Amino acid sequence: MSHHSYQKLREPGDLLQLQQDLNTARAEVSALVSGLPYSVEPMEAWQRPEGYWLGTARSYTDSPGWSEQEQKEVATLRERERDLAAAIVTHAFWSEVAGPERPDARSQFKHALAAAGGGEQEA
Repeated sequence: MSHHSYQKLREPGDLLQLQQDLNTARAEVSALVSGLPYSVEPMEAWQRPEGYWLGTARSYTDSPGWSEQEQKEVATLRERERDLAAAIVTHAFWSEVAGPERPDARSQFKHALAAAGGGEQEA
């Protein structure tokens, strides 16, 4: 199947919906984690030495850690994210696309989703 012939295939609506759901799940995980302490477990304040990872030192305050509820919320969202990504990459639609053409088809799929207003994040 050539690049041109792929364009004749139409992604099924459920595949597009899975990708939109994945984008939403990723945004939810990111928003939740960004509002939590930097460490899952409680940690005392510490400082990264200068020249270690980056050229400047950096200080970290005490971290109370994540509550059990916060850990469960993050785990639930990440599990949903994994399940959605697996559903996308194993979707029956991809069997209609020749193996060597799948990377290009996936790229075109992401662009089709962006054109539909669903963003361009990938599974």
